[in-house]
Amino acid sequence: MSLPDQISIANKASIEAALTLANTAFASAEKLATLNLNTARTLLEESVSNAKTLLGAKDAQELVSLQSALAQPTIEKIVSYGRSVYEISAAAQEDIGKILESQLSEVNKNVSAALDKAAKSAPAGSDVAVAAVKSAIAAANSAYDSINKAAKQVAEIAEANVAAATTATVKAVGSAAPKAKKVA
Repeated sequence: MSLPDQISIANKASIEAALTLANTAFASAEKLATLNLNTARTLLEESVSNAKTLLGAKDAQELVSLQSALAQPTIEKIVSYGRSVYEISAAAQEDIGKILESQLSEVNKNVSAALDKAAKSAPAGSDVAVAAVKSAIAAANSAYDSINKAAKQVAEIAEANVAAATTATVKAVGSAAPKAKKVA
């Protein structure tokens, strides 16, 4: 295969990867927009309903009791919203990572093939230089793999921390609501 053909194929692959990245970004933005609109609609409807409920309170004690009862579901929905935003973001990040890994793998394969081809037609003694370049590429790939593994571990830890924080928040609000009723 000639060099211009190889360049053409590489350019087509790059354009397809860019389109895939753009589609992934648009899909994630669409999910976030849908989540935001649905959350805003629900929040508005519930706010009106809660206001009507609170206006129907007969005395201060009932008002405080109603506020406490209405706070728990609201906090749970806020935590759920945050969790959903995190999940959409994490999924997008994972998809983009897979696309970039695939591109890097293809580039490495093409560079290695080009080096092998160049080594066949290179003058005697140049195999040391080709081996050095291949070694540098292997070291760069190894470093990339190590960084990628570390990033995945950080993402897993962050996900576990988000889950723990949301659970703790819901529990804290749940235990605070009965205390508020006792105070009233």
